[in-house]
Amino acid sequence: MALIDETTVFNPDTIHRPVVGIAARVGRHDSGVHQHLKAQLLYAPHGCMTITLDGLQCVLPPTRAAWIPANTLHCAKMSNVVEYRSLYLEASLNPRENDKICIVEVNPLLKELIERMSFWCWEKPSQEMTNTLNLFLDELQTAKQQSLFLPMPCDQRLQSWLLTLEHDAIAPPLNQLSGQVAASSKTISRIFNRETGMPYQAWRQQWRLLKSIEKLSLELSVADVAHLLEFSSDSAFIAFFKQQTGQTPYQYINQSPTISA
Repeated sequence: MALIDETTVFNPDTIHRPVVGIAARVGRHDSGVHQHLKAQLLYAPHGCMTITLDGLQCVLPPTRAAWIPANTLHCAKMSNVVEYRSLYLEASLNPRENDKICIVEVNPLLKELIERMSFWCWEKPSQEMTNTLNLFLDELQTAKQQSLFLPMPCDQRLQSWLLTLEHDAIAPPLNQLSGQVAASSKTISRIFNRETGMPYQAWRQQWRLLKSIEKLSLELSVADVAHLLEFSSDSAFIAFFKQQTGQTPYQYINQSPTISA
């Protein structure tokens, strides 16, 4: 069995196969902080997920997948109906050069491989996995990485405000944030530089990028996202998005990357 729902009891570490795949369709869901002995590839062909780990947040739109190494504490949240696929691999099969979480582009071939492997029955003989698994590992190894991470400050003065961002509050300009958290702009700047390695303005721009990807993945229009994130116009938002990603919002969400040579 590979197709599961929210009532399924599932622990990939108890299934002794090189690859364990699952497919599911869920609504609002919070996995809680957890880890696996196996490495994991997490992919949502429809919808958007937010992943939190080790002081970082990232979003996972339909054209990207997350590689999560074995024994990595993480939490995945879905705030809408999401089709998701997950592959759990023995730690010895790590195809990435380093042992860190990364977000990778999903080209058409990698997407088809993920889809096929996610529906493999859990009793599938290991020898029948070999050819597809090797092709999958080759594609994953060469997949282009994306910087969709946002480092989160841990200073207590900012925690209540950070919680409001999880409920669609807007990350404001620095002078407005100063009034919201009762700390000077200079103090806030020091906190962000020290704890995230980024000036607040750069952090806010990255937050706006990730939030825009999340909203576009939920099929909001460019106009709606531009308004929600307080851009001066649709064209200003499109220019910002293209500067950050090299693609227009439509291209980013709707067009799959090309297959590697």
